[in-house]
Formats: sequence, structure tokens, C-alpha cells
Amino acid sequence: MKNRINQIFPITGLATALFLWAMSTSAQEKRPYFQQQVDYVIDVTLDDEKHELRAFERITYLNNSRSTLDTLYFHLWPNAYKNEETALAKQLYQNSNTVFQFSEESDLGYIDSLDFLVDDKRVRWEYHPEHQDICLLILNEPLAPSESIEITTPFRVKIPVGKFSRLGHDDQAYQITQWYPKPAVYDREGWHAMPYLDLGEFYSEYGSFDVRLTLPSNYVVGATGDLQNAEERDWLLEKVKKTEAITSYGEDREFPASSKETKTLRYKQNNIHDFGWFADKRYHVLRGSVQLPNSTDSVETWVMYTNLEADLWKDAIPYVNQSIYYYSLWNGNYPYKQMTAVQGALNAGVEWNTPM
Repeated sequence: MKNRINQIFPITGLATALFLWAMSTSAQEKRPYFQQQVDYVIDVTLDDEKHELRAFERITYLNNSRSTLDTLYFHLWPNAYKNEETALAKQLYQNSNTVFQFSEESDLGYIDSLDFLVDDKRVRWEYHPEHQDICLLILNEPLAPSESIEITTPFRVKIPVGKFSRLGHDDQAYQITQWYPKPAVYDREGWHAMPYLDLGEFYSEYGSFDVRLTLPSNYVVGATGDLQNAEERDWLLEKVKKTEAITSYGEDREFPASSKETKTLRYKQNNIHDFGWFADKRYHVLRGSVQLPNSTDSVETWVMYTNLEADLWKDAIPYVNQSIYYYSLWNGNYPYKQMTAVQGALNAGVEWNTPM
């Protein structure tokens, strides 16, 4: 590092570098703070025989910055599972995890079938030269401050097996995270077009989500947002009654056959930055609620789990309730109506900070 700094600043070296860094930081602090607004409408269908998602996405992108934008970066994070050349694969290998190197082609995942339109007109787009899970949209017309555009695209996700990271499946148990095309964050520092990594968090724009999920009707789903289907809520409450009546869970871990009938579930939520969902036909379901401190509001809590770890999860409602209560007490009241804790089938854990 010292040699590099002296190459850039050959006269005064580190002192000059630090001085210029301080000037840059001071100038940055004077820039006005803003957040872009990104609102999503997504229709997605799960094919649990091919382990694929077929979807269509409509995004309203509001430019709250003072800059006129002529390009937009997008995350295509399912492509992190495409081959051993991705940033994710290289990171795992550097950490002595050779899971990509010894995987079958059928184990991998990706996103394709993209066709970006902006305000109903096709736009040119291209992949990042180094990262397959980032692309750049070249707008037909510049996006001025305070103006918005509508971006649409179909897409298909081949879901990887659940041995790599946070997106995946274990047979017909699904953990669907970082799964849709998503604009990278643009803030006062510029664009943050980052490849997906196994260790790290995800910097994303806030907005609203309206997601319709179609899948075989005997799947139990835990998802971000508020469920809009009254009949599905009633079905879950029946699951709660059956779960509460269980005296012994047994050892059965087999997947029942998928129903030939499908259902379409709708979830909505405002002021969040991501949407994830889990689905499994074997889930047991529990329900509770917790009143927030210093408030008359309460949060509905749900727990979903299989026989695999039933001994750990059967008493989880009090843990979820206490977590919500005390984090609200220390940091401010939880701002959403529900929280769902779900047992995942994959090796990688997920700490979801949207109301799932």
C-alpha cells in the first residue's frame, strides 16, 4: 500500500494522500443526502419439477438525486451461482470451500430470458465486463431529477441446489432470496454495483413491493410483506391448530406429492428494500402476537418448521416475540404488522431484515 501511494503521490507520499482524502470527504459531506425510490410489481411462478422460477417484473424508478442519469446499473444476483468464475465462487474458493469446483452443471443456478423495456421501449443493455451478476442499462432518454421511468422485463431463474449460499433448494424445499433483477443503489457517492458475495450484506434502494406468487396449493409459504389472501390465512390458521395438537413429531421427512391445483398468493409491503420467500410442503405452523413497548400496536408472529428440527422450533414463538419486543424497546418500535421466522433447509443462514 505504501509503495502504491508513493507512486500516485511521488513528492509527499502518505501525507498528501491523507490530505486529499480529507478534502474529498469534506466535499462529500456537503452534498445533499437523498434516496432513490424503487417500487416493484412482480408476478412469479414456481416450477417445482424443474426447480425454476418464471416471472415478470415492473419497476417504477424515481430519481430523487440532483443528477441526470443516462445509465442504470442492475444486480442479476442469481448469476452468482452460474459457474466457478463468479465473485461468489472465487470468494468461497479463497476461503477453502471448493463447492463450485466439484459441482455438477445441474447443481448450478442463473437468471436469463431478460428483455428490458423502459417506458415500453426496448433499451440496450450489457453485462459488466468482470461480473456476470451485474448489468448496465443504457437509457434511450436521460432521466432528469424528480422524474421517473417504468422498467419491465421477463426473467427466468434456474434455482441452484442449496449448498452454495442463500438462494437454493433442497429437493422441494425452497429458499428464495436475491432472486429478481434489482437496480443497484445510486447515492451521493455514485453507483454501488456490487457482485453477490457469501459474506456481506446487501445495499439496496427502498420502496414498495407487490408480489404475486403462484405455486402448487399444498405449499406453506413464509414471505416478506402482508399476505393479502383471506383464504390462505384461514388455511394457515388450520395448520396452526393441527400443529398445536401434535404430541410427537416423529422422523418422517419425506415430501408429499405436489398438488395438481395451484394457488396465487399476494404479498404487499411499503418502505422495505428486499423481498424473499421460503416454501415447503412439510412445514408445521405456529402463530402468536406481541404488543410493542410504549404503544398500543401489536405484531403478529409466525413460525414455520419441519420435523427435522421440531424439538428446537416448537417453542420458538416466545423467542420471536421477545426479540421483537426488546429490539423495539432499545431501537424504536418494529414498524411492520407481522414477522415470520422460518426454518431453512440450506447450509447458509439468512437474517432477513424485512418483515418476513
